[in-house]
Amino acid sequence: MTTSETGLRSKHSRRFRARNKVLYRLAHWPIWIFVFFIAPGPLTFDLFERGFDQRSALWLGAVLLATGIAGLRGSLPGVEARPYILRFTEDKANPLYRRVCYTVAWSDLIGFAVLNLVGLAFAIATGHWRLRQIYEYAYLPLVIVVWICGALGRLPRVGSSTKGEGTERRYFYGVVWAVCAAEPTLGLLWRVLPRSRVGDVLKLAVFAGILTCMGYWAKRGLLPRTRPIVPGEWAISD
Repeated sequence: MTTSETGLRSKHSRRFRARNKVLYRLAHWPIWIFVFFIAPGPLTFDLFERGFDQRSALWLGAVLLATGIAGLRGSLPGVEARPYILRFTEDKANPLYRRVCYTVAWSDLIGFAVLNLVGLAFAIATGHWRLRQIYEYAYLPLVIVVWICGALGRLPRVGSSTKGEGTERRYFYGVVWAVCAAEPTLGLLWRVLPRSRVGDVLKLAVFAGILTCMGYWAKRGLLPRTRPIVPGEWAISD
């Protein structure tokens, strides 16, 4: 074995962990609480428009219970007792819980981003805001399409194998960074800008601009967990 090979193995051995630390597991639990809590789009719309109510409290309690049980069983991504993916591009069975969790996450990301874009465009074109109605009638059909794609393994990170993880994670986190930056900014603009056509055009321009800019940075690997992956690289090193 050469010196370089020895150093490489030593590096991987030093950074590899056989078990996930408790704090690491706990840190991932709130992520999935949030993912499943906001999954009912119209309910989430009402939450931001009217505030926390009994329906939100009941749904949050159900989510806490379900994700808590799943977390204790190690059936949430990142909350496993041991790291599941050790090498990127490894051809390994993708567990059902990962496929379900990432499918729901995709439905959140796509559903909110697409419908907010549609709502803004509609307001600019007609001069009227119908975002509540758009969420009421279009959110469920849209996310059902996403769920079907997930069930068929047609979304990044939800296939039957983890072989594409090295590339697919880049797509997933790129969309996460883009939407998570654009949505709060849009919420802030909604509060501070007047409800006029000029204001709506500015909202749309900023919202779409953030999505585009973050997507470009993700493509270049400038955002966390979006860098290119070397085949066979240890996942634990990221």
